[in-house]
Amino acid sequence: MHLMKLAVGVRDVAHLRALQAARAKSDPPLRHRTRTAPRRADEVCGGGSIYWVIQGAMCVRQRILRIVPDTMQDGSACAGLVLGRRLVRVAARPVRAFQGWRYLDPADAPPDLTAGKDEGLPPALSAELRGLGLL
Repeated sequence: MHLMKLAVGVRDVAHLRALQAARAKSDPPLRHRTRTAPRRADEVCGGGSIYWVIQGAMCVRQRILRIVPDTMQDGSACAGLVLGRRLVRVAARPVRAFQGWRYLDPADAPPDLTAGKDEGLPPALSAELRGLGLL
């Protein structure tokens, strides 16, 4: 099982990579904090990824290594999704805005991109071209 999450305030994959590199250095291990822990944590940790939605398109995934109890900056309890460092580009797909995170069935997850395909295209353009059957 996978999770899908909006990367709020993130411009593109390079920006996400830079933000995460800084966060991993200042507050290891690299993790995303969420108020609501996945009830299906065992399934998610058994090979699941978080699929990041950037600028309206699901375009990159990152392995979820484990889910641990954590604390938000305000001191409230939360779940920490401990993430692998590698960002894997996927076939961009447009996604409507939503709050929080959503489960993503493996059968519905976009495939990883092979080297060269879609590289360098903005996620929204890539998703639009894919929707038109041009990629």
